[in-house]
Formats: sequence, C-alpha cells, structure tokens
Amino acid sequence: MKLFLHAHATHPDAHVALALAAAQIAAQRGAPDHAADPTLGWLYLTDHYAAAAEALLADARNRWPGVAWVGAVGVGIAANGVEYFDEPALSVMLGDVPIADFRVFSGARPLAGFGAATAQVHADPATAELGELIGEMAERTSTGYLFGGLASARTRCLHLADGVFEGGLSGVAFSADVALVSRVTQGCQPVGPVRSITDAERNVVIRLDDEPALDCLLRDLAIEGMDAREALPRLRQTLVGLSERDEAVLSRPGQFGADTRVRHLVGLDPGRRGIAIGDHALIGQQLAFCTRNTEAARRDLVRICSEIREELEPEALPLATALALQDSDADGAPHPARRIAGAVYVSCAGRGGPHFGAPSAELAVVRHALGDVPLVGFFANGEIARHHLYGYTGVLTVFPG
Repeated sequence: MKLFLHAHATHPDAHVALALAAAQIAAQRGAPDHAADPTLGWLYLTDHYAAAAEALLADARNRWPGVAWVGAVGVGIAANGVEYFDEPALSVMLGDVPIADFRVFSGARPLAGFGAATAQVHADPATAELGELIGEMAERTSTGYLFGGLASARTRCLHLADGVFEGGLSGVAFSADVALVSRVTQGCQPVGPVRSITDAERNVVIRLDDEPALDCLLRDLAIEGMDAREALPRLRQTLVGLSERDEAVLSRPGQFGADTRVRHLVGLDPGRRGIAIGDHALIGQQLAFCTRNTEAARRDLVRICSEIREELEPEALPLATALALQDSDADGAPHPARRIAGAVYVSCAGRGGPHFGAPSAELAVVRHALGDVPLVGFFANGEIARHHLYGYTGVLTVFPG
C-alpha cells in the first residue's frame, strides 16, 4: 500500500471543515508515493459535529465515491502531531486497502462470509454487555486481535460504518493479507504489590491474598490511621489494575504490562473491609492499586513507538538509507524504509490534553517517534485491544506500506 491520504481541519461549519480537509487531500493525491485510488476511509469528528454526522458522511461519500467509511465521534480527535479538544474539528484518512481484503460491518450489516483475521471496532459505551460483545467479536477473527475504542461525547455517542449508529458496535474487518502492527501503551503506575483476589462478590473485592482488601488498600497507600478527611484525596486518585491469573501484570518493575486493565475504585465496604471497583471481580484475578502518572505514560508511549519502528525497519540498512532515516527524524518527513502507509491512534479521553503537560503533547511524542506519517484517531471512553476493554491507555496501530 502507498502512503494514505490524510487531513484535518477545524471550522464552526462542519461542511467547510470537510471542504478544507478535501483540499489538503487533493494536494496529496497527485504525489506518486500517495494512494491514487482510495478504497477505505476513516472519519473522526469532535462531538461539536455530532448533530451533523449523517450529513458529513453523505458529503464525504459524494467527494470520494467508492470509498467505504468507518469512524467515531470523540470529545477529542487526533491527527499527525495534533489533537483537537473542545472545538469543532474533523480528521480524515483514505487508504488503498484492496477491496477484497476488508469488510465494513455493523448491526445493520453483520460480518458474515468474510475471513477476518483482525478488526477495528468502534462502539457505544452505553451498550449492554459490551465486554462480552467485544470478546465474541474477537473470537470471530482468526488472530483474536481487535483494536479501536468507544465513542465519547457530551452529546451523541456515535460510530460510523457506512452509516451512523448509536448503540452496539461497528467497524472494519481485515483479511490475513492486510498486515498491521499494534501496541498498547499504559498510562498508570502501580503504587503497591501485585495481589491475588481470594474472595469477591460481583464488583466488590473482599479479600486480597487472604487479607481484607480495604486493609491492603490503606497499607499500600500508606494511609493507615490517617484522618478520613486527609485520606480522601489519596483514595479519589487511586485506581486498580486488573489482569487474569496467567497474564503478566508488570512488563518491568513499576510498569504495567499490556494485558492489565485499569478500572476505577468506586467505593468502600467498611462492613466487610472490602473495596468496590468498576468491573466484575473474579477470584484468582490479579490486582494492583495504581495512579495516573504522566512521566510513566510518556515513557511507555515512547517504548511502543520504538518497538513499532524496530519491527518495521529492515534489520540491515545501507549506510545512505540509515542516514536518510536520521534526516527524516530531524525534519519529520516520512521515509520509505520505515514502511508506514498510515496509522490509527486511539487514546483515553483521560490522557489527552493537560495530562501530558501541554496541548497536543501526546501526539507530538508519536510524531517524533514515527515521523510525519498519515495518522488519525480519537480520544475514547474506553480503548479496545485484543479482546480486552481498557481504560487510561493508548492503542497505536500502524499499517505497513
């Protein structure tokens, strides 16, 4: 695949924004290294444009006939090196994925008769039993690998799949002939040891390592005996990292592994000395208390970008090519040896903006690591990778050229 076409724009009028993006794409389309005949498009909208989603999709279809569309609404959206929050904006990418190698699906258009190896999924966070639906969807792919996220909005939580939908899930499935490289980056840091859930009821963890869970929490946060008024701010900042019995909780000391799902601490149960979490708690699961940590999130994002680069770059490069890659790192321009046609980045709405210290800082890290490659995405109400639903993470997926 050639370099995908991509653009982003902001304007009070949604259709003017799309026209501005279309002009950017038209300028790229004549370049020999860019896709000439796109077949698949991604369209992400901030929630300011949610009311115009159907009209915008129709406009996009008219501008680029024959292109299938997927996307979502977010409280923020991403482009290469840029993120838009609290303003009307859209991000577009068009790729030349062979038509026989992908299939757009939704509740109105079930995925049937297609050999899916992987799939990108968007969903409405209000959908009942969403975790089970994601698991079932993963089982319908030969690799079990999904990537994507939950729509996020202060208005309508919409997702796009050749139509505009509320509720359920939709997306695009890819055959085994469509290569992709995907990584999960964590945004939280453990503040205590990894423990095993030894007694639980629904979402209440009663015992950890055969000790009262509340006692473990107070000990790990070093707030035993502290006045309740003083302890409350620490408790409000505390989250929990969950993983299954056979999954690696830590990838290295002080850093969660990719399988850990972060959930909210939603309450305490003083009567049973338990804690309530924002998920079902199962005996045998592993749990570690954690907090959001900007520096840990930045380090982990750099790590996954580096892993992707190493996987995509040839092991042995001619000297001239290696020097050209160094130059591309300096000026942000893409280089063919990096073999990136396009990328999709889905990050948690709780990570974007100020969490990384400055506007667009998170996307700046990705751009610095990957170069000026086509990229779109959004800030989600939950992130999807493999068969898991995550929180406070980023999911970066790259399509090699």
